[in-house]
Amino acid sequence: MKRKSRAFLLLLILLFATAGFCFLGYRGAPTIRLGLDLNGGVSITYQTDEPNPTAEQMSDTRYKLQLKAQSYSTEAQVYQEGANRINIDIPGATDANEILKELGEPGSLQFKDQSGNVLLTGDDVKTASPAMTNQNNNKEYIIRLAFKEEGAKKFAQATSDNVGKPLYIVYNGKTISAPTVQEAITGGEASITGMDSYEKASTIASTIRIGALPLKLTELRSNVIGATLGQEAITSSLKAAAIGLSLVMLFMLIFYLLPGLSASFALLMYVGLEMVLLQAFEVTLTLPGIAGIILSIGMAVDANVIIFTRIKEELGQGNTVEKAIKAGYSKALSAILDGNITTLIAAAVLYLRGSGTVKGFATTLAIGIVVSLITALFVTRGFMWCFLTLGASSPKLYGIKKPAKLIDFVGMRKVAYLISAVLILSGFVAMGMNKRSIGNLFNYDLDFKGGSSTNITLNEDLPLDRIDKELVPVFTAVTGGDSSTQASKVAGTNEVIIKTRTLTTDERTELYKDIAEKFSVDEQKITTENISGAVSLEMKRDAVWALLIAIFFMLIYIWVRFKDLKFASASVAALAHDVLVTITFYAVFRWAVGSTFIACVLTIVGYSINATIVIFDRIRENLSEPGGRKNLRDSVNMAVSETLTRSINTSLTTFITVLMLFLFGVSSIRDFTMPLMVGIVSGAWSSVMIAGPLWYDFVQLAEKRREKAAAEQRAQQPKQKTKKKKG
Repeated sequence: MKRKSRAFLLLLILLFATAGFCFLGYRGAPTIRLGLDLNGGVSITYQTDEPNPTAEQMSDTRYKLQLKAQSYSTEAQVYQEGANRINIDIPGATDANEILKELGEPGSLQFKDQSGNVLLTGDDVKTASPAMTNQNNNKEYIIRLAFKEEGAKKFAQATSDNVGKPLYIVYNGKTISAPTVQEAITGGEASITGMDSYEKASTIASTIRIGALPLKLTELRSNVIGATLGQEAITSSLKAAAIGLSLVMLFMLIFYLLPGLSASFALLMYVGLEMVLLQAFEVTLTLPGIAGIILSIGMAVDANVIIFTRIKEELGQGNTVEKAIKAGYSKALSAILDGNITTLIAAAVLYLRGSGTVKGFATTLAIGIVVSLITALFVTRGFMWCFLTLGASSPKLYGIKKPAKLIDFVGMRKVAYLISAVLILSGFVAMGMNKRSIGNLFNYDLDFKGGSSTNITLNEDLPLDRIDKELVPVFTAVTGGDSSTQASKVAGTNEVIIKTRTLTTDERTELYKDIAEKFSVDEQKITTENISGAVSLEMKRDAVWALLIAIFFMLIYIWVRFKDLKFASASVAALAHDVLVTITFYAVFRWAVGSTFIACVLTIVGYSINATIVIFDRIRENLSEPGGRKNLRDSVNMAVSETLTRSINTSLTTFITVLMLFLFGVSSIRDFTMPLMVGIVSGAWSSVMIAGPLWYDFVQLAEKRREKAAAEQRAQQPKQKTKKKKG
């Protein structure tokens, strides 16, 4: 790319980022949609018409409502309240009636023939979605239906018996569509044609989806609720982010001189572009979303560190600044692309296969990675060429790196393996002790195991900060200091909702008495219901499968890219190591395991794989050098030694960002950032001490197997020759 082209591209990105800052300043920060934890939303409670539904019916209904609610917001939470109620929390919304209209009224769905016989029910439907076809330039709006395995059989029989006749789709006793059966349909998929508009197709498809519930539901109440973290959390998070970003920029400036200044300018533009895209894609920002942004900032810095390290090495070899910049970007490109593409693969799989907070995390991570690539490869480079054009051609302004001192990391591998093994095994021991003492492997939060929801109508409208300081301590005193207590307000009323672990009858009695005495509240205005976890069994399963599939595709990519399965196996082993170490700390210190636990693990996975690939890229480069494959030990040691500064600096800059959130954030944010810091340290350890040496061991093991096979083959050859002579 010529300098004029680079300058034009830099100017274009700069104008876009500046316009983004101006737009955000004009419209205000609320243009970015915030989740329930940061900004509140709408809460709707449905009650089943069936007074005693089974646990299976309630579980199926919750999961299907979760899928429906996520069409409005990926961060929606659905949980059971009492025996026959289901609560839906929609973040970022302020109009309960609009949400109710959007969700539709859950009810019963049936497919009937002309005689009124029920042929299928909504429970037989798998999906229903609107679509548009274009045949001979004629647009046609349709609804695509897919049925479950048993439903497909019923639908095949129904269409076979009713060819040329209408099939009535009835919702709560009202016919919403009556398509004529053209032919028998046996594949389990069908299309309803003849829709007047896409909006009509979308409405009917939505009704079919919400009608495909095992239970009929009636709206019980709907409220606008306040943030569970409050304005203090938002303010402290923004303050922490600003301080963290400033410290990272200062670090880059001190350590990398003029390139660090270029990276600092690029980071500011990164923030502007990130905020614009979050608003443009209407991403709902929650704590897991913030984790995705933190990870992408770390990766943006990482890309710059990789490039600047390469430039320093080139200058150390006596090249001019111009040649060093060109060579630095050229040699760093493969590591940057491989690291970011593997993380993008993970983000794509997590978005497509995950649900709830997993989707929010994947969205912010994907946006952040794309923006970080743009800023690292184009913006930083553009600024550096500008400085060079203005006469900044002295190598001293860019830093000169002396040849790395060779450290025998391979020789230290057994000690490193032992330390990691002892740490991970202690986690399993802690899980066993937790199982015995608290009944679970981990200290599960409300999001996982449910608890009690207490509704209090106070005599005055208390702000959330006073609720946190005056009312919440009453609950923590009764629950023995339980850290999972969550408080939220019902907008426009004096009602407060406090969620805690499950309260016993004695605890409820004590709690009601304490609240009545301290706040002069009539005990009749205090009600408590047991609630299920917002993270359902299906959501946990979705998250686990999403993670496994993402790891599988990352393994395939690394295998293909490095043309060696041993690289892929070692990277996945290092990744698993970091996850297990973090889980160990959760078990040993009994940190609360809630919905943010999933985001935390996902963040560590993305961070770990990126750090490992940088080292593997350098190993691959060293192997291509003359004699590189003959001395694998030195190739690995040199690769880790050469990237050691990068590993430390990247971990340090990301750690600084998270540390600021820990120091300045509210308690719930601290609970979220502490495991992240553990994951960052573990990722640095595994990439330096585990990944490279583990690949070396895999290669040695493969060599021994080949030598053994060759020896066995040689041992058999004389016998074969002897047989020929006898013949």
